[in-house]
Amino acid sequence: MSESLTTVAYLGATILFILSLGGLAHPESARRGNLYGMIGMAIAVLATIFGTHVTSAGIPWIVGAMVVGGAIGLYAARAVQMTQMPELVALMHSLVGLAATLVGYASYIDPASSAGFNGAEKAIHEMEIYIGVLIGAITFSGSLIAFGKLSGRIGGKPLLLPGRHWLNLAALLIVIFFGVQFMRAETIQAGMTPLIIMTVIALLFGIHMVMAIGGADMPVVVSMLNSYSGWAAAATGFMLSNDLLIVTGALVGSSGAILSYIMCRAMNRNFISVIAGGFGSDSGKPKAAAGAAAEPVGEVVSVTPQETAELLRDAKNVIIVPGYGMAVAQAQHTVYEITKTLREKGVNVRFAIHPVAGRMPGHMNVLLAEAKVPYDIVMEMDEINEDFPDADVAMVIGANDIVNPSAMEDPSSPIAGMPVLEVWKAKTSIVMKRSMASGYAGVDNPLFYKENNRMLFGDAKKMLDEVLGALKA
Repeated sequence: MSESLTTVAYLGATILFILSLGGLAHPESARRGNLYGMIGMAIAVLATIFGTHVTSAGIPWIVGAMVVGGAIGLYAARAVQMTQMPELVALMHSLVGLAATLVGYASYIDPASSAGFNGAEKAIHEMEIYIGVLIGAITFSGSLIAFGKLSGRIGGKPLLLPGRHWLNLAALLIVIFFGVQFMRAETIQAGMTPLIIMTVIALLFGIHMVMAIGGADMPVVVSMLNSYSGWAAAATGFMLSNDLLIVTGALVGSSGAILSYIMCRAMNRNFISVIAGGFGSDSGKPKAAAGAAAEPVGEVVSVTPQETAELLRDAKNVIIVPGYGMAVAQAQHTVYEITKTLREKGVNVRFAIHPVAGRMPGHMNVLLAEAKVPYDIVMEMDEINEDFPDADVAMVIGANDIVNPSAMEDPSSPIAGMPVLEVWKAKTSIVMKRSMASGYAGVDNPLFYKENNRMLFGDAKKMLDEVLGALKA
């Protein structure tokens, strides 16, 4: 394939990637967006394999690697449950970071990669390698820690080391110092030492950065690491002089950064405060306040599935708030059946989605779409929050922090100022939980003790099955 034909193929793939991002912006067009992305990636891979930069001897190795990777991906797609998607996404981000790091080392070691570079060109190429390895190493280790937290292998409580900000500053200064040494190295052997030292520091920084982030901030972390993986891919593109990889990485990096900004706004946080410390920690408080957060007061009133069904049957307006508990119980299909049954009885049923519900951006939307819940009744927080006073029943399924009234009522709460779904304003709110345990942020929820709230304890799938049976009876 000629150089000009490869360029045309890359241009077509870039257009398809942009169309893919546009399609993924809405659930109704998401399938089409995914299709555009797959076609674009197929064109990009074929153009690269048969392009001028790959020799015939290298094609079998590439095809073999694609077969192995494709088999692993196919297995993961079939075996991984929807509840495991957040940790799978984090794990995939780590692979992008690892690839950028390995490509950086290969580009530095291989004399052919820098052949013909002299003076400023050589300095720029080496800087691309250094920055690419730096971003890749941070993405790799940070994503692995995020995977551990999301999968429950590592606790969600933030690890706040004494003087951690000074440690981060010291790490940055050391990275800059060895970057200068790397640029001044006259031989590959001399440059390997500062490159390896920087890589170790970057790996440790990635671990420290994500370990210090609290559980409630994990959706922001996922989108943040998505952005990092994009920039790592762009850095790889610079190292390989691959325009398509640069553009694709920039698209992923910028879209991930924008999503992180949107998620932070939804939590009344800023990016720096997320990195500095997570919700549930002293340093993670959005507002400084003297004294401890107010203790919830009141009496908890529990209900049975049959009583819940009666409340739903008598209601005219019902708002359902799904949370991570629904994902864990895999109850989304039962939720759809309940929704279908209520709508057939003339009940107006809608869903309220908080931007950080679940463990990754769009987690609840994906689950509801999988269960075939109509898109037009799935509303974002800003669209539906004002409608809770008109709702007869607000049913919360496995959510906690996103419906915590202390965010609005208690200035001393660690989550004070975080926008939440105001379910307590409904005539009756029903919260489905296994126990009275606090949410991922480790903050008590006064909603459980309000006079108009009822608690339905137990596994969400089992309880909802009983509710559905009672509704149909």
